[in-house]
Amino acid sequence: MGKPTGFLEYRREEVGHRPVDERVRDHLEIDVPLSPEALMRQAARCMDCGIPFCHGAGCPLHNRIPEFNDLLYRGRWREAADLLHANNNFPEITGRVCPALCEPACVLAIHQEPVLIKHIECQIVERAWREGWIVPQPAPRKSGFSVAIIGSGPAGLAAAQQLARAGHAVTVFEKDDRIGGLLRYGIPDFKLDKRILDRRLDQLRGEGVEFRTDVYVGVDISLRYLRRTFDAILLAMGAGRPRDLDVPGRQGAANIHFALEFLAQQNRLVAGDAIPADKLISAKDKIVIVIGGGDTGSDCIGAARRQGARQIHQLEILPKPPDTVPPSTPWPLWPQILRTSSSHEEGCERRWSVLTKGFTRAGDSVTELHGVEIEWSTGPQGMTFREIPGSEFSLKADLVLLAMGYVHVEHEGLIQKVGLQLDRRGNIVTDENFMTSEAGIFAAGDCQSGASLVVRAILQGRSAAEGMDRWLRQHAVQTSARRL
Repeated sequence: MGKPTGFLEYRREEVGHRPVDERVRDHLEIDVPLSPEALMRQAARCMDCGIPFCHGAGCPLHNRIPEFNDLLYRGRWREAADLLHANNNFPEITGRVCPALCEPACVLAIHQEPVLIKHIECQIVERAWREGWIVPQPAPRKSGFSVAIIGSGPAGLAAAQQLARAGHAVTVFEKDDRIGGLLRYGIPDFKLDKRILDRRLDQLRGEGVEFRTDVYVGVDISLRYLRRTFDAILLAMGAGRPRDLDVPGRQGAANIHFALEFLAQQNRLVAGDAIPADKLISAKDKIVIVIGGGDTGSDCIGAARRQGARQIHQLEILPKPPDTVPPSTPWPLWPQILRTSSSHEEGCERRWSVLTKGFTRAGDSVTELHGVEIEWSTGPQGMTFREIPGSEFSLKADLVLLAMGYVHVEHEGLIQKVGLQLDRRGNIVTDENFMTSEAGIFAAGDCQSGASLVVRAILQGRSAAEGMDRWLRQHAVQTSARRL
């Protein structure tokens, strides 16, 4: 280790944010990066722990965290960047939007504050971009195989890069007008500036990846056509079916929207797109209710605040998490504790253990939300709840955003036409090589696993690319053998 006593000498320095009054007036990223000197001090805190749980139990990608911390401390930034890219195609993205599963798994987290891994990762790769170390890496030889990837989120893009570098001709099909999937239209710009995504897409283009936008596979072109044209296909469409709210007053309400509708439109506005007035979802001067307490709900709060919402409520059906690590999620597991995001800091009223019972309507718009407080208990059937008598309440509502997660991949169209095998939750079933029930068709990311994290989608994209590469080359050997 660069400094074996670093964890004794230095305390964790948190990443600063721009002042609330300033940042809610724009859509720029909110973090204020630490200086190179401060980063080196933070890297020095990485102790000689023997078994790096951050690397094994924490990070799905198994990033070699102790090694890049040591390299950064020694000033060997380029080697640190190369090491970071060995396991992660897009560290500048995970360094911004990943919840950092690695940090609570840090050995220091048992009794102290963990190493500042996520921000170190982000600043290593940003240094690499500034210095010009990140350039296209086209394959030295072409395989002669072609691959179609449907969906351009983190799983599809990671697979595209891996397959292109393996020598395959890769074409990515995206139903939206721009490449990026949820990275483009699901994550607000104040968390991920889209120029960060665009520069990485330029690298992929330089490696030979072809992107085709405004192509809805299953509608604009058929999967049958793709199977005739390409040697293998990867489905990476995400889990696009949002969880709905089946209560009186919800159906047909003009001012109740799924979170992604709101967030995608906001990102389009930031990109300069014109939205027709009758299609605009605006929080300006409105009382906004966000139903769902996760990251997507938090993103809705930040976007609504920047649009000028008058008041924001966030309702969560689950109980309020504790302030300290509970026995149910001990180290090195991800702790179920109360977390306050930067969007929460910008202003909202949060409520837990709340069940939405219905809405009052005036014409086609809701005017009030009606809810009740609930009490949770754990028994033989798992967690159950009961309504607390006399706890009913109502909230005025001008705009309601449903951020209750996603159920599974959209089945209508492509999935149903092909007849792919699905599991009981509606996700695409694959084997150890990520191949579906149809030979030559693979699946990765949220459409295969259910809604999860960007970092896990990247891992699945890389793993699926490895399985596809193996299958394609075995297929070539088998074809040659038949010809002989």
